[in-house]
Amino acid sequence: MLYSKIEGAGQPLLILHGFLGMSDNWKTLGIQFAADFQVHILDLRNHGRSLHSEEFSYEIMVRDVFEYCQAHNLENINIIGHSMGGKVAMLLATTHPELVDKLIIADIGPKFYPQHHQDILAGLNAVDFSIKPSRNEVEEIMTNYIPDFGTRQFLMKNLYWQEPGQLAFRFNLGVFNTKMDEIGVPLPENLIFEKPTLFIRGGNSNYILDSDFENIKHHFPTATVETIPNAGHWLHAENPVVFYETVISFLK
Repeated sequence: MLYSKIEGAGQPLLILHGFLGMSDNWKTLGIQFAADFQVHILDLRNHGRSLHSEEFSYEIMVRDVFEYCQAHNLENINIIGHSMGGKVAMLLATTHPELVDKLIIADIGPKFYPQHHQDILAGLNAVDFSIKPSRNEVEEIMTNYIPDFGTRQFLMKNLYWQEPGQLAFRFNLGVFNTKMDEIGVPLPENLIFEKPTLFIRGGNSNYILDSDFENIKHHFPTATVETIPNAGHWLHAENPVVFYETVISFLK
């Protein structure tokens, strides 16, 4: 069973984080949404506190989320998915449309994305936990590969004390090293979801281009696309006020 944080009451709202993220990234927004919904913030397979496994694909992650909904007797759900979590949400909605009421996709399209996390993976793999580095030493190593401060801080949230004096990453880095190509795969061409759908992109991000609208409409005929200013790929963290207002007006 997937690890989750549950807040509030009412119609279920599931939140699915992106690659190398976890439920903690959505804690503040989750509490805000919990004023109107029963919010379930999940850790997806091989992330956060959820199970680690050699299996890693969108199909298996969708199965995890579907089984989570069954175990918690959830139906008529709304779902927010960011980046990789958005791909999971798209596949869930198109293969189990009876389960989903409204779909919100944050800064990812249904298209194929080439690998672009090589520097991040190199930085993560450069950390040798066997020598028991401190948090500062881990960040110092990663800085050589990942100069962007915000990205490093996002990744550092995955550090935890496995035991006194021994840090580790919460995600399953070994599987990501071998299954990275799974992250970029497109939504299968024949899958369509006709219920209300909102795509939100960051104004400074290039993940959803104007030229992608036709493909989005192919899979999601009712979709609208909103752009959040002053935000990149982590739009929910970089402009949380506008992100919240955009989502809540769509859900209501």
